[in-house]
Amino acid sequence: MIEAVKNSGKKRIEMTGNFKSYQVTDFGIDLKTDDSQYAITFYTPDVLRVHQFGENRDENPYSVIRSPEKTDFSIEENDKSIILLSDKMDVLVNKSPIMITFLTKDGKVINRDEPGLATQRQGDQITVYKSLQKDERFIGLGEKTGPLDRRGRGYVNWNTDRFAYETDADPIYASIPFYIGIHQQMSYGIFVDNSYKSHFNFGASNNRFSSFSVDSGDMNYYFFNGTVAEIIESYTWLTGRMTLPPLWSIGYQQCRYSYYPDTEVLDVAKKFRDKDIPADVIVLDIHYMDKYKIFSWDKERFPYPDQMVDLLKEMGFEVVVICDPGIKIEKDYVPHETGVKQDIFLKYPDGKYYEGEVWPGWCNFPDFTNSKTRDWWQEMMKTYTDIGIKGFWNDMNEIATWGQMLPENIEFHFEGEGGTTRKGKNIFGLQMARSAFEGARSNLNGSRPFTLTRAAFAGIQRYSALWTGDNVANDDHMFLGVRLVNSLGLSGVAFSGYDVGGFAGNGQSNLFARWIQIGAFSPFFRGHSMLNSHDSEPWSYGEEVEEISKNYIRLRYKLLPYIYNAFLVASEKGLPITRSLSIDYTHEEKIYNSEFENQYLFGNSILVAPIRSDATFGKLYLPEGTWYEFFTDEKIEGNQEIIREYELEHLPLFVKQSAIIPLYVDAKKNSKGIGETLEIHLYNGSEASSFEYYEDDGVSYKYEAASFHRRMIEFDPSGKSLQFAEADGSHKSKIVKIRLVFHGFKLEDFDQSGFSEPLKDGAYSFVNPISNFDPIQKEHQDNLKIENVYTLETDYHDGEMVFNW
Repeated sequence: MIEAVKNSGKKRIEMTGNFKSYQVTDFGIDLKTDDSQYAITFYTPDVLRVHQFGENRDENPYSVIRSPEKTDFSIEENDKSIILLSDKMDVLVNKSPIMITFLTKDGKVINRDEPGLATQRQGDQITVYKSLQKDERFIGLGEKTGPLDRRGRGYVNWNTDRFAYETDADPIYASIPFYIGIHQQMSYGIFVDNSYKSHFNFGASNNRFSSFSVDSGDMNYYFFNGTVAEIIESYTWLTGRMTLPPLWSIGYQQCRYSYYPDTEVLDVAKKFRDKDIPADVIVLDIHYMDKYKIFSWDKERFPYPDQMVDLLKEMGFEVVVICDPGIKIEKDYVPHETGVKQDIFLKYPDGKYYEGEVWPGWCNFPDFTNSKTRDWWQEMMKTYTDIGIKGFWNDMNEIATWGQMLPENIEFHFEGEGGTTRKGKNIFGLQMARSAFEGARSNLNGSRPFTLTRAAFAGIQRYSALWTGDNVANDDHMFLGVRLVNSLGLSGVAFSGYDVGGFAGNGQSNLFARWIQIGAFSPFFRGHSMLNSHDSEPWSYGEEVEEISKNYIRLRYKLLPYIYNAFLVASEKGLPITRSLSIDYTHEEKIYNSEFENQYLFGNSILVAPIRSDATFGKLYLPEGTWYEFFTDEKIEGNQEIIREYELEHLPLFVKQSAIIPLYVDAKKNSKGIGETLEIHLYNGSEASSFEYYEDDGVSYKYEAASFHRRMIEFDPSGKSLQFAEADGSHKSKIVKIRLVFHGFKLEDFDQSGFSEPLKDGAYSFVNPISNFDPIQKEHQDNLKIENVYTLETDYHDGEMVFNW
C-alpha cells in the first residue's frame, strides 16, 4: 500500500498498490498489485467489468445474469501501461499506481480515474475517484430525488422507509447504483455491483472529481460505452429485462388505505362500471388481513374472500393484495409455525431469530436469500392464488420496522455464502419481489402474475414493477414523481409509477385533475390515498374533475396498443416506457433546465409536458424536429420555447412528425374490451418511420412460443405510402376493421385511385368535451378538437396491406 495520510503512526487512507504482474485471459486480463487483484473483463466490445478483490471475494450474486461473451480484443504494453483494445473502445491501465482510462477509438477520453486519487481505501470502504470532464452531466442512479442532471449532488444507496419524504430526501426506498455520464458529445455508464451501502458524489462540494464508494465488499463495477439508449440496452442485457406483464396491470388500478369491508370493495368496483370509467384492478391494503397478518383474512370484514374475488372478476376486475414480509410471532399462526419448522427466518449470530416490531406486532422475517425460504413463500402464496388472486404488492421490504434501526449483525444466507445486514439490507426487497414473482408464476399455471415492490436493487426489472412509495399530495411531489419514474427508466426499470393524487395529505381538485392526466402517461397507473385523508377516486372531486378523469383514463385505454408496444420494447431491449428527453435529445442543453426537466416522451412519439395545478399558462420546450399538438393538430417547429394557456382539461401533449400511433378507439370498461376496430393515426412528416403493432392474449406466457400477432407498419413519405407487413405469429387478432386517420395532410396530397374506399373528412376528438358550457351561447365548449382530418376505413387481415396516395 502507498501511505497517503498518517495519524499517530496509523494508516488512514491507502491507495491501491503498484503493479506486479498480469496474465491474459479469454476475455481480458487478470492483474496483481502489491495488495489486491484485478479482473478486467470484456463482456462485449462495449461493456467492460473492473473487479478489484482481495484474498476472499465478496460479490453480489443477484443482479448480473450474464457471462462474458467472446470479444475480439488485443493488448499493447509498455513500461507504464497496458492497453486493451476492442473494436468499440480502448482501455488504458496505468501500472503504478493502478489507474484506468476509457478512450474512444480516436483517442478521446470518455472517462478516467483522477490522477493522484484513483482508487483508495479507508478501512473497509473503497472509493474510485473519476476526473470531472468539461461540462459533464450525470443522469440516472435509479429512485433518486433532485434534478435530472445530478451534477453537484451526492447520494447514498441504503434502502430506507421514508413516509411522506421531502422532495430532496435521500436515501429513500430503492437502490440502483447505475448512472450515466454525458460530456462533449459522448456518454458512458457505470454500474457498481455491490449491495453494501454505497455513496456517489457527482462533483458535490468539489470541482475536481466524481466518485463512488462501497462500505465493504469488492469494488466491482461495469463500464458501458455508447449512446444513452445503447447504454440502457447494455445494462439491461447484463442485469435482465422484464417479461411482458398481464395486460390488465397496465390499465387503471384503484387503491385506498384501506377499502373494507368487502361490501365497500364491491361498491367501489360497481361505481366504476356505473359511471362508465374504465378500470382493471381493485387493490386491497392491509385491512383485509386478520390483525395485519399476511396470508390471512379478517373474518368479519372479509368472511368469504373467494366469493368477493369471483364477484369482482364478474365485473371485470382483477385483485391485487398487499404483502408485508413480517411474520407475526404467534402460536397456531400457520405461516409462523411452518416458518420455524423449516428454519427460514433471519437470525442473529448466536442462532436466535431476529425479532422486529411492525404492523402485526413482533415479527420474524423470512430470509429470501435462501432458496428454501423462496419455496416456502411460494407455498404460503397459495392462500391467494388458490382463489384467483394474481396481483401482489410487496411493501415494507426495506426492511421497515418501528424504530428504523435494523441491527447490522443479522445474518443472511446468501445461497450458502453468508452475509450480514450490511450486505443484505439493500437486497431484501429484490429477493422478496423475486419470491413473489417466481412463486406466483409457478402457482398460477401459465397465467402472468403482476408484482409490485417498494424496495429494490439492481435487477428488480426481472421480477417486479416499482412504485415510488408514500408521496405527498402537492405539486412538487407530482413533478418529483415524474422525475423519479424517468430516472428509474434511465436505470433499467421500465415499469414504475407513483400514487396518483398523492398518498399523504389532502390535495385539491385541480391537483387531482393534473395528476391523473400525467398518470395516464405513466407505465404504472394507480390512484391511492391514505387513511383519514380525502377520498381519491376519480369521482371524488366534483363533476368537472370526474369528466376530466374519465377522459384521460379512457384515453389511456384507447392508447393500449401504443403502450403495449412500449412494454414489448422494454421486454426485448430494456428501453423505458417513459423516456427522459436525455435519451433522444442527450446533448440539447435546454432539456436539463429546471423549467423543462419534467418533460418526457411516452413511448417513442408522444411528448408529455406536465404543468402545475395552480398554473393557467405553461412554458414548454419542444426539442428539435417538427411536432403536432396532440389535441388540435397545430404544427409547431421544435428547438424553441413556447408559452400557452392551458385550461384544466388540457394536458400539453405533442406528437413527433411521421409518427404512427395506434388506438383501440372502441376500448370500453377494461383492457379486455378493446373492440374490433384499430385506428392508425399517421402524422405527416418528411422522415420515414415505422411502428410494430403487437397483440397477444394478454394473460399467459404463450407469446414465448410465438402465440402473438405482430407486424411492422412503415410510412414512406417520399413514396407516399403506408405499408403493413404480413402478420407474424399464431395468435388470431381481435381486429376486424382498420381506420387510417391522416394528420397534417391536405386533400391535394392524395391520389385516391390507390384506395379501395373513398376518403372521408371531418373533425376528430381524442376526448369528449367537458360540460363547462358558455353561459351566453349555452353551448358546450370543445377546445380539444381537430377541425379536419382525413380517414379511410377498410377490412383488416393478416396479409400484406399497402396504402398508396
